[in-house]
Amino acid sequence: MCDTFVALPGHTDSGNLILGKNSDREPNEAQAIERVPAQSHKAQWLQCTYIRIPQVKETYEVILSRPFHMWGAEMGANEHGLVIGNEAVFTKIRFRRRNDGLTGMDMLRLALERTKSAEAALECITSLLEQYGQDACGGYRDQRFFYHNSFIIADKASAWILETAGRQWAAKQVAGFASISNGLTIEEDYHLLSKEAIDFARKKGWSKKGQAFNFRKAFSDWFYTYMGSCRLRQEATFRGGTAGGRFSVQQAMELLATHNLPEEEFQPGRCTTASLCMHATGPANPSQTTGSMVAEIRTNGPSTLWLTGTASPCLSVYKPYFFGGGTLMGAEWKIPGPLPDESLWWQAEGVFRKIARNYQARKPLKNAARRELQRALLAKEKHLLREGADIRKLDVLSEESLQAHGALLTSWDSEMKKSMGPTIKWNPLFYYFRRRIDRAVGVADE
Repeated sequence: MCDTFVALPGHTDSGNLILGKNSDREPNEAQAIERVPAQSHKAQWLQCTYIRIPQVKETYEVILSRPFHMWGAEMGANEHGLVIGNEAVFTKIRFRRRNDGLTGMDMLRLALERTKSAEAALECITSLLEQYGQDACGGYRDQRFFYHNSFIIADKASAWILETAGRQWAAKQVAGFASISNGLTIEEDYHLLSKEAIDFARKKGWSKKGQAFNFRKAFSDWFYTYMGSCRLRQEATFRGGTAGGRFSVQQAMELLATHNLPEEEFQPGRCTTASLCMHATGPANPSQTTGSMVAEIRTNGPSTLWLTGTASPCLSVYKPYFFGGGTLMGAEWKIPGPLPDESLWWQAEGVFRKIARNYQARKPLKNAARRELQRALLAKEKHLLREGADIRKLDVLSEESLQAHGALLTSWDSEMKKSMGPTIKWNPLFYYFRRRIDRAVGVADE
């Protein structure tokens, strides 16, 4: 499960577009953040997650957040201020399960690498969809997890919602603020529609002649859409984005860290699919927020991509990254693998899992320092941009933010070794589910 939202420039306190997303995946599926520089290509073919497609001559610089084993990305942006987040959606169209198509993540990355604007990205994704389809597994250990995709695609001044079902699609231009959460939302209010969508649905008996065509009603599955609580989460993000006043980057970060219960009552074992910051609890709620992003796309000046590079935004810190920099690449930047390693993602995960074992007792001890660091990074970024800092100074901030977060994690781990309090075992189903998840990657029990 995932949640994505966008606020257009007229809806934000800075006058810049803001896009936020939580990526919810399997709890042991590490998510890599990385920079891929602009490149010229001589190769004729490009290997995506499952299939090869023709390569283009030139690709743009992108910063991505992607499952470590996938070529495509859950979310990201490019050097031209194009930013995209995607969601799984569940429809009536069945899969052949041959892995002979593109994943939604593949299409997202291809659009970022190849286009400059939201409209061009929309055209790129729909063309790829119609040509190759999306019969491609989106899971990690769960190789039966196939789904269709929706996207929020935005640039400096505009945004689109794109929703798909098989090779059919509908698109709607955003006004003000919009959000999506694992369910089709476009009904009769589409602005663009695939050529065959209406005829396809009518031949299947999903839409009747003489009635206005409703994309959601025609194509949406009911079971997974309902079980995923997508409507509850979408309502939560929409309320958070339109509650009053102008929307800010800090509000976006706080919104992505909220749960299905008030913070003083929340325990990871009580998390449901209605939570924005997701904690996996078992078969009915198997997903974890494994990465989070807030992008501020500026009309004048460098855009900032705030990425956690870790799971659990309720416990993490968003770090700022800028295009033209040197962070998140090269031999020194560690991409996470399938087992605990020295990467940022796994270093944070080792600490977060200890906190989660007695969340109410352990989180308050860490929260003040986390919030203080986040406020300091937001203030430093604003100051540097106000002073017209060049990319070298901005890149130093990116590196310093990584070091500061790493130091914070080290101090938390050291403190918990001295005094952690007991592991909470009042919820045995959750306790044994998490123990199984931990043991699968060699994380020791307390």
